[in-house]
Amino acid sequence: QVQLQESGPGLVKPSQTLSLTCTVSGGSIETNYYAWTWIRQPPGKELEWMGVIAADGSTNYRPSLKGRTSISRDTSENRFSLQLSSVTPEDTAVYYCVRATYLRSIIITFGSWGQGTQVTVSS
Repeated sequence: QVQLQESGPGLVKPSQTLSLTCTVSGGSIETNYYAWTWIRQPPGKELEWMGVIAADGSTNYRPSLKGRTSISRDTSENRFSLQLSSVTPEDTAVYYCVRATYLRSIIITFGSWGQGTQVTVSS
């Protein structure tokens, strides 16, 4: 069974860049028809899809976050990363990496989730 695990600093200062990595085991991030997403949940708010990187490395982002979001990958390590620049306290959330079934740039379903990691933006 595919497993995902987030890692990265739990505290980021305002205006800095949030950087997280998701390490995947049990499946290749280059497998066709799957893609790799970041989803976050601020306290008391709904889950928010942030963006996706496909098996071929192509990316798509939530429009409201596109200007400051970057998802990249390291195929040799079977992991992918999130960078969110110019963070504010409103970016405080639990961040999840999630595998999705992906066809023609459409997420069909979400599958395996990481456990999530808390990131707090504070000075």
